[in-house]
Amino acid sequence: MFTTILLEAISTQGAAAIGAGIVAIGAGLGLGKIGSSAMDAMARQPEAISKIQTPMIIIGALVEGVSLIGVVACLLGVLS
Repeated sequence: MFTTILLEAISTQGAAAIGAGIVAIGAGLGLGKIGSSAMDAMARQPEAISKIQTPMIIIGALVEGVSLIGVVACLLGVLS
């Protein structure tokens, strides 16, 4: 009985920890894609840098916010 309870707790916490890692990796890949696409656009049209840079920063902040919420949710699953 104790071993089954222990295995269930480990599997739940392990899944939450893996979820937090996946969220962090996804956010890193998303921000990298946003940055590389913006750099390509700025290189093609240097006169549009201000029109590209502001939305890039806003989208990057939104991605960071969503990833932070995901990591916190996963860590709450680990700690509970």
